[in-house]
Amino acid sequence: MSVTVENDKSVVKIDKFNRKKTMRVVSLTELFPIACNLGKNAVILYHHSGLARVGKDDTMTISELFGSNVFSQSVMRERLPQSVYRQVIQVMENGGQLSMQDADAVADAMMHWALELGATHYTHWFQPLNGVTAEKHDSFITYPKEGKTILHLTGKQLIMGEPDASSFPSGGLRSTHYARGYTAWDMTSPAFVKKLAAGTILCIPTVFSSYTGEALDNKAPLLRSMEALSAQSVRLLRLFGKDDVKKVTPSVGAEQEYFIVDRDKYLKRRDLIYTGRTLFGAPAPKGQELEDQYFGVIRERVGAFMADLNVELWKMGITATTQHNEVAPGQHEMAPIFCTCNIAVDQNQLAMETMKRVATRHNLVCLLHEKPFAGVNGSGKHNNWSITTDTGENLLDPGDTPNENLQFLLILSCIIKAIDIHADLLRQSAANVGNDHRLGADEAPPAIISIFLGSQLEDVVRQICNSGSAAECLSSSKLDIGVSTLPVLDKDATDRNRTSPFAFTGNKFEFRMVGSSDSIAGANTTLNAIVAEAFSQAADVLSQSKNFRHDARELIAKNLIEHQRVIFNGDGYSQAWVEEAARRGLPNLRSMVDTVPSLTTEKSVHLFERFGIFTKAELESRSEIMYEAYAKTTTIEARTMMHMAGKHYIPAVIRFITRLADGVCKVRTACPDADTSVQASLLQQASALLVQVKSALEQLTALTEQAHQMDDMCRMAHFCHDSLVPAMQQLRTPVDQLELIVDKELWPVPTYGDLMFEV
Repeated sequence: MSVTVENDKSVVKIDKFNRKKTMRVVSLTELFPIACNLGKNAVILYHHSGLARVGKDDTMTISELFGSNVFSQSVMRERLPQSVYRQVIQVMENGGQLSMQDADAVADAMMHWALELGATHYTHWFQPLNGVTAEKHDSFITYPKEGKTILHLTGKQLIMGEPDASSFPSGGLRSTHYARGYTAWDMTSPAFVKKLAAGTILCIPTVFSSYTGEALDNKAPLLRSMEALSAQSVRLLRLFGKDDVKKVTPSVGAEQEYFIVDRDKYLKRRDLIYTGRTLFGAPAPKGQELEDQYFGVIRERVGAFMADLNVELWKMGITATTQHNEVAPGQHEMAPIFCTCNIAVDQNQLAMETMKRVATRHNLVCLLHEKPFAGVNGSGKHNNWSITTDTGENLLDPGDTPNENLQFLLILSCIIKAIDIHADLLRQSAANVGNDHRLGADEAPPAIISIFLGSQLEDVVRQICNSGSAAECLSSSKLDIGVSTLPVLDKDATDRNRTSPFAFTGNKFEFRMVGSSDSIAGANTTLNAIVAEAFSQAADVLSQSKNFRHDARELIAKNLIEHQRVIFNGDGYSQAWVEEAARRGLPNLRSMVDTVPSLTTEKSVHLFERFGIFTKAELESRSEIMYEAYAKTTTIEARTMMHMAGKHYIPAVIRFITRLADGVCKVRTACPDADTSVQASLLQQASALLVQVKSALEQLTALTEQAHQMDDMCRMAHFCHDSLVPAMQQLRTPVDQLELIVDKELWPVPTYGDLMFEV
């Protein structure tokens, strides 16, 4: 949107600190000094009405800020010719290709919109298989003529880019000497502008593929899975007479947990710098025992960060709505509103990046690792997943009487079947190195996949399994708190279960296993794919039916009877559940390396190839990438521990022991009868622990060298898991014990108490 300028003059209405005035502007550049006077947070918002508002972010309403840096559908509607806009929407909603003429029009409008926001470069923004995002900035400048240049963005530049594909993880799909790769515009995810130290950049969301067509990113398989789910959902709904439904879309809301620490303290911890987590550290005297952190008052410094973060996210169209303290000291959460699956993936990646950047402004650091501190809760990412038709129907809404809702029961039974059959694959989709430290630790779901339905649906399932139908269902009730001035509350028909990895929560499923640092693309690709398969199988059976409602009830009962073993409403943290799950035959894949083979089983290859989501080669490449990630991450952690032990801890302990020994000698010299047993005991204890540190360091060094000699990534990953990780713990244990003995002034790094409580 822009201000209309006629004859270089325009009347512009300016709201400066909410004091409205009208001024005549010779040129729009006259607005610049006004903005400068407002300081670094100045914002100029242009409106198609010919009005401009200038002010600080904190003087503007959320509605004015929201989406101001996004090339949204409303912006396209204003800037594109009607025919082009209609064609863009048609392709976005129904698929197809834009003509190059239309692409040129979109590119030109997008560039001029970005220029008005101060953009100097554009980038194809994509998500390679290293878990983060990638971008290469190109300016809008063209070759100068007569010393002048014209700013330009063509449709071809918008649609396709050509980054180097050899330097990203490919799992063998790309050799180093084969470098060509392509990025292709994902027009269903809106372009946006990022304002960085490097300049203001127009970011165009894209997919990333190799020269030979294999997916080298997380986005392309996700989009394929969404199309598969839509197609099979529509097939199923057609059997219910819903011919008006043309498309079904998975929607996702990803809750994001994170820790905040002081940057100056962070820079004194090499383990945090190199690995994102503390590899050493004794527990602070106080942790989360008093449960006073959760939903507690947000500390001022963290609150300032959150306020700044919200503004940045809102500008980029991210609906950050919830912010609060989490369970552990220094831990917090941000949650957005649901949106289309691929947009949710993009926005979550963008949110994590923004968190890190905004934290730096406040001399803070945002830690996204799943387990930055031992002994307190780690961080996850609750992936709330639902499916909705283009007519507005949520297919996971059970209604008031789910026992009578045949469509919902069929969909539910298919999802239960999908989760049971592909439990190993769903577990794999949430596997990363950091999550190994979190899953099953009484702070996150266990590594065993199960489904929580709640008492209402569990009762319906029980009736169907016993008799083939459900005559009744538990209904919601009222909750009277017992105070006359307080309202009587509508009580849900069922409680929630935070120990379940896959929990039904009213009209959606909450997949609670995803790690805080991980992309949600993999989890949603798998969810979409396995549910699409179950829907397809149901549609295959029922499309031949002569008595649809009867046969649908029979299929529902069959699905539930055969796959009810995956339903569990109890305490997922208990050892009893681990034993019960084993009796039921449910897989318990405890570590990341244990999950990798799930990708290339015969049933997984068949699933993904059937819907064109992954080829067998793409699955094998991702297996290799996962093994490589585990091996490399673990050896980096081992080398960091070796560095810290040798350069920080051992010298500090030697200084402590030497000073203690000198003190003992001086006391005995000055007063031979003095009791120095305490000093001598500490001296012996510290010396013995130092010996353990040295021995464990030598062992870890030898094992790390052994790991680096292995060429096979699968073998190396298993070696790291079986040998290196236990050796790292053997080194950590005596160092943590020494932390409780050595003088605070001699200890070389900030402690847990310093990091978690002093922000």
